[in-house]
Amino acid sequence: MAFGEFEVDESYFGGRRKGKRGRGAAGKVPVFGILKRGGKVHTQVIPDAKGKTLMPIIQEKIQPDSVVYSDCWYGYNVLDVSEFKHFRINHSKLFADSQNHINGIENFWNQAKRHMRKFNGIPTKHFHLFLKECEWRFNNSNPRRQLKQLKQWVKKHMG
Repeated sequence: MAFGEFEVDESYFGGRRKGKRGRGAAGKVPVFGILKRGGKVHTQVIPDAKGKTLMPIIQEKIQPDSVVYSDCWYGYNVLDVSEFKHFRINHSKLFADSQNHINGIENFWNQAKRHMRKFNGIPTKHFHLFLKECEWRFNNSNPRRQLKQLKQWVKKHMG
């Protein structure tokens, strides 16, 4: 559990499909992310973006009295009556208001989607692994350190 300022956001991954887009779009994989400002991101695949799904994840990763920034999605209403200091950004009006923004986590979603697009379709049963790879790359952004860690893993596990 960490203390500080955090950005939370849900996103949906999947190919371009006709019909509904964004939240609730059929056939897309819902994911949730928590970004500690100036720190690391945590992601996970979720069954839905309801408050009862999101709150246990938030409580597991963020210490009480921390500041949590979100958009106006109704799933975050649970934060209004919680032990967190909750601020919302209304994207229909503006994207940032001083410290009140979720640009960091949205930047992560953009990077992850750009990276995964290269694979031209990822089987749903393996999607969580690709998401964790994106999380690892974001949290370990130095390419030299990434290569060093990968070499250590290969040496350890491949003997």
